[in-house]
Amino acid sequence: MADKIRADKAGSVAELTERFRESNATVLTEYRGLTVKQLTELRRSLGGAEYTVAKNTLAKRAATDAGLTGLDALFTGPTALAFVSGDVVEAAKGLKEFAKANPLLVIKGGVFEGKAITAAEVAKLADLESREVLLAKLAGAMKASMSNAAALFQAPLAQAVRTVAALQDKREKEGADA
Repeated sequence: MADKIRADKAGSVAELTERFRESNATVLTEYRGLTVKQLTELRRSLGGAEYTVAKNTLAKRAATDAGLTGLDALFTGPTALAFVSGDVVEAAKGLKEFAKANPLLVIKGGVFEGKAITAAEVAKLADLESREVLLAKLAGAMKASMSNAAALFQAPLAQAVRTVAALQDKREKEGADA
């Protein structure tokens, strides 16, 4: 029986390790006092993130196995992990907004690009604009730059055409006067 329990724990650690490795980011939260309905609502609001409750000892071992450091202090109290596979900013926004509406959810910190981050850094991520918005702004700036460049290239040509037309008009007047 003990071997089966150890095998189950080893399987859980391996699964959590794989999630740590595959995720773009992971946010650790404390969910004490939230109802099942609220947790379900939170899971829906996260979009590209999977929200999982985990035992601290197993999650700590999985983080270590995944090569992550600096998280040990975060594995206290009831812990749930948001494994973000999509847009990190969007998931951070979802967690921050949910925590604002439900103060029982506490963001402890997390992992971003393989490094431990604090709860304040998760909040800073949430304050960023989403990837799509940033790409749209970049595209708009590039389009504006291209329009300005096209106008600059056309300006000398248009000026040359006007100069030639003025010279032609002048010659025609001089030819008519003579």
